[in-house]
Amino acid sequence: MCAALLLSLPAAAQSGSTIRVRLADGFDFPVGKPDAEGFYKARGYWPNGHLGEDWNGRGGGDTDLGVPIYSIGRGVVIFSQNIGVGWGNCILVRHIFREADGKIAMIDSLYGHLHERKVKLHDLVEKGQLVGTMGGNNGMYAVHLHLEVRKNLQIGMNRSSFARDSSNYYSPTAFINARRVLPSSMQKYAVPVNNFAPYGRALADTSSDGARTASVDVPAFKGDSSSAKNDPKQDDDFWSRLKAKMRAGQTTGDNDEKR
Repeated sequence: MCAALLLSLPAAAQSGSTIRVRLADGFDFPVGKPDAEGFYKARGYWPNGHLGEDWNGRGGGDTDLGVPIYSIGRGVVIFSQNIGVGWGNCILVRHIFREADGKIAMIDSLYGHLHERKVKLHDLVEKGQLVGTMGGNNGMYAVHLHLEVRKNLQIGMNRSSFARDSSNYYSPTAFINARRVLPSSMQKYAVPVNNFAPYGRALADTSSDGARTASVDVPAFKGDSSSAKNDPKQDDDFWSRLKAKMRAGQTTGDNDEKR
């Protein structure tokens, strides 16, 4: 009965939970799919500077307001929210894929300054699926898409807490071009979700009644004693097992899923 109850809970309510996702079969550009036709890269990626790419339509001005933005690959939505400040409407999609050497890897793609968000938290998406429309953060910027591809799955919306270099980020165009077609199958892999702090908060932030203050839940990592139901050692063991299996190119089995 307890197991049935846990399975019935929404993924967003489960700290340290996973969602099973098929491997991405390749990656395409988020505008003018699949080859960015009609768009150009107005600003590129460089470490310790601009951590993503800014894409614009060739029509000039704000003529690209509201144009479709597509997921660069199959994955699961791990963030969909308007956080205001310099970000506005943002979406994060987590992708799991097999590298050329056979190893399983994961990355997060971020789509920033959107006019509209078309997907919600924990939606499964396919390559080329509409996830939002191009905007400029309600007039703060000229209309464009800010795209990032992250190696580090814990960055979330708190970039200032992490090194601003290629240890945490890929050049989006280089990443996409190197992985246009990838092997996939019907097999599903356990992808961790809810593993980063919300904007401007630490992992340990809680409300006065002990509940998470974030709209995106996070696991209790070592040093977070805010919730008695969360076991920090268990979360550390989960991440250690997941990383070890990914290095070995193995799937994460049901026994590794935290519910």
